[in-house]
Amino acid sequence: MKMSRRAKRMDRHHRRNKGHAILNLVSLMDIFTILVFFLLVNSGEVQVLPNAKALSLPESVASLKPRETLVVMVNHNEILVQGHRVMDLAQPLPSGTTLPALKSELQRHAERSKTSSLEPFRGKITIMGEKTIPYTLLKRVMATCAESEYPNVSLAVLRKSEKPNGGQPL
Repeated sequence: MKMSRRAKRMDRHHRRNKGHAILNLVSLMDIFTILVFFLLVNSGEVQVLPNAKALSLPESVASLKPRETLVVMVNHNEILVQGHRVMDLAQPLPSGTTLPALKSELQRHAERSKTSSLEPFRGKITIMGEKTIPYTLLKRVMATCAESEYPNVSLAVLRKSEKPNGGQPL
C-alpha cells in the first residue's frame, strides 16, 4: 500500500521524536523566579501579635516594632498566656502583689524556653492589655511578670498618627 505525502511526513516526524520529551524550561524558570521574589519581599521582620477581638488596645505614637516574645493578654474577663486561659477574672483576685496562677504559668514557659531554645533566654514579654482595665490589675500583672523571670516587659498598643486630628490642623 502506497503512503500519501502527508502520511510519510507524519511517519518521519514520529520516528525523529520517538522517546524524546520536549520541556520548555524558560517559562518554568520565570515562575520560580517570581515565586522567589515574592517570598523574599513578604518575609520581612514583622511580628504579628495575636488577634484578640475582645481587646481594644490603647493608642500610642510608639516607633519601636514588636519582637517575637511571649504574649500575655489581659481583658476584663480573663488572663491568657499565648492564647491559653490562665486566670478567670470573674472570681475575686488573691491578695498580694502577684497573681499565683499567672506566675506558675510564666515560670513554666521560662523553664521550657531555657532548655529548648537555641538562643539565650532574655526574659522578654509583651502584655496586651485592654485599654479600659484598671491600672491596679495591669500593675499586678507586670509585677508577676517581673518575679517570673520576665523583667523586660513591653506593652502592646495600636499605632496612631503623630499629628493630632489625623493630620488636620487644630
